[in-house]
Amino acid sequence: MSEIKSIAETEEEIVDEFSLFDSWDEKYEYIIDMGKKLKPLEDEHKKDENKIKGCQSTVWMVSELKDGKVYYRAESDAVIVKGLVSMLIRVLSGHAPQEIINAKLDFIDKIGMKQHLAQTRSNGLLSMVKQMKLDATVYQAKAGMN
Repeated sequence: MSEIKSIAETEEEIVDEFSLFDSWDEKYEYIIDMGKKLKPLEDEHKKDENKIKGCQSTVWMVSELKDGKVYYRAESDAVIVKGLVSMLIRVLSGHAPQEIINAKLDFIDKIGMKQHLAQTRSNGLLSMVKQMKLDATVYQAKAGMN
C-alpha cells in the first residue's frame, strides 16, 4: 500500500516529468495523454451547477469529502483542458481541505504552463483552481475543521 504523496511532492513529480520533453508540442501531447486517462464523469453530473464558470471549454467538476479528504472528478469537452484538469486532480485530490486551500500550485509556473496557454485557457485553468479551493473551503467550514 503506497502512502499518498504530499501536494508539493506530486507537483515536483509533474515538473520532473515535463523536464523530459524538449518541445511544447511534446508537452501538449503529454497533457492530452493525461486527459485521456481521466475517468469519464457520469452523465448525471454533467449539469450546469457543476460547470466551471470562466472556462472557454465546457468543464464539469464534482467533489466529495470522504474521511476528511477531498476527492475531485471532472471532465471536459476539450482535450487540452481535460489534461489540465487531470493534472490538478492528480495534485489536489485525496488531501485535507486545509492542505488544498494552502496549496501554492507552483508547478503551473514551473512547467511554463501560464506562458504557453492562450489567455482564455489560462483564465480557465485559474477558474478550475479557484473552484477546487472553494470546494475545499466549503468542506472545511461545514466540518468545522481548523
